Amino acid sequence: MTLTDLKDGFRDDDQRQCVQAVVHSRLADDREPQECRHLMRFWWQLIMPYQEVSLEELHLNVGKQKLDALSELISAIRSSHDAIDAWLATAEATFPVIQDRGFRSGSAG
Repeated sequence: MTLTDLKDGFRDDDQRQCVQAVVHSRLADDREPQECRHLMRFWWQLIMPYQEVSLEELHLNVGKQKLDALSELISAIRSSHDAIDAWLATAEATFPVIQDRGFRSGSAG
């Protein structure tokens, strides 16, 4: 199953941007570069009409807890706007904000 339909499942741009912010700031950890790369491809998939990343690639490159969260998000996007809001609340409670090492090291000099 393709993920190209995800961009059409949001209430509005604000809801999509909130989801993207969670993926970027709470899931995509630069200490895990391969996983981070695929999570950021998923981040792009939320606004792109073409295939940026596949479910198979996510399964191969993303850890179980985050993959479960993405699966729940995909189901929520395909279900309802309220389900997306509920996913946001759960993800924000489950995953702490990641401190970006690249940004910190660049700003420390």
